[in-house]
Amino acid sequence: MTAAFLIQTLISLLALAGLVGLAAWLGSPRDKDPLTEERARALFAEDFPNTAIAAVWIASDGASALGRAGDEALIAYRVGDGFVLRSTPWSRLSHAVVANGRAVLKLDDVAAPKAVFNLGEGADWPPHRLDLQGLAA
Repeated sequence: MTAAFLIQTLISLLALAGLVGLAAWLGSPRDKDPLTEERARALFAEDFPNTAIAAVWIASDGASALGRAGDEALIAYRVGDGFVLRSTPWSRLSHAVVANGRAVLKLDDVAAPKAVFNLGEGADWPPHRLDLQGLAA
C-alpha cells in the first residue's frame, strides 16, 4: 500500500462520515400526523386522479384509510415514513382476516404485502358506511 492510496482512502472515509453526519443532522421529514378524511382524499386524488371517490373511512388510529370508488376499494396505509396507496376490487375486502380489533388484508404486492386497519371497538368489516346501498341513500 502506498501513501497515496492510504491518503485517498482516508479522505474518502472522512467525506463519507461527513455525508452520513449531515443526513443524520438534517433528519428526514416524516408525515407523523394521523390521516384525516381530507388528507386521505388528497392522497387518493394524487394517485388516482380520474377516480370519483364516493366515501372515505379512516381507521381508528389514523394509520390507514379506505375509499370507495364504485366497485373499487382505494387503500391508503402507513409503511415506513409515508403512505402506500393501492386499489383492489371491493369484493376482496371480505377476504381480510379480522382478529383482535384489526383487519389484515393481504395484497399481491411484494413491496407492501399487507394492509392493516385498526377497527376500534364494535366496528364492522368492511365498513358498512361505505356500502353501495348506504351511498345511494
